[in-house]
Amino acid sequence: MPELEDTRHPRAEARPAVTGYARVIAPLARLILTVLCRIDRSQLDLIPKKGPFILVTNHINFLEAPLLYAFLYPRDIAGFAKAETWRVPVLGLLARAWDCVPVVRGAIDMGSMRQALEALQRGRILNVMPEGTRSHDGRLGRGQEGVVAMAWRAGVPLVPVAHFGGESFWRNFKRGRRTSVSVRVGAPFRLRKPEPGRAKTARAEAADEIMLRLAELLPPEYRGEYRNREAVYRQLTPA
Repeated sequence: MPELEDTRHPRAEARPAVTGYARVIAPLARLILTVLCRIDRSQLDLIPKKGPFILVTNHINFLEAPLLYAFLYPRDIAGFAKAETWRVPVLGLLARAWDCVPVVRGAIDMGSMRQALEALQRGRILNVMPEGTRSHDGRLGRGQEGVVAMAWRAGVPLVPVAHFGGESFWRNFKRGRRTSVSVRVGAPFRLRKPEPGRAKTARAEAADEIMLRLAELLPPEYRGEYRNREAVYRQLTPA
């Protein structure tokens, strides 16, 4: 069983999330992404302007984090990054600019959970990628249950945002081609609280609900683990 840790990072003290770094980095990142990619981001306007809510997204590669942060700026978004990111010069700067929550890999990191809940309590938007790891090929992997616990404890809605096309970025980059990326936004929804004695089963069902709502936004070939589960999705309680 992984070690239980209560992580503190020097960055973790409460402070304004929209820093001077972000004011410079966001437009620069938008420019770079626009040069390298052809992004259909028309649905980003469907994302609420203010929190608190949890923004759940699929995790393909490095591309989605700067894309979301850059094009949603100046919305107040918090996200997660592995703790060692702060020791890498450029990535550490980005993590500080976007006020990310550090996560210790291989541990049940109660410190990161606490900081995430504090961000929601301050009315921020919390970006979570439930798969927990990159797919690289764009197909959905199995969703993890950590986001369920956060949503239950915070009592906030979730907004699903799915994207596809970015899996071809490095191949296109090597060939001098722009990458087409599409972003789709679903309706906000809330997870039902578990009935007494059903917390474990309810966590698994809620994690599946989150991933199925993401799957609904993706073309069938990107649905991966959830491709043949549309019938299950149709049984979910409407938002």
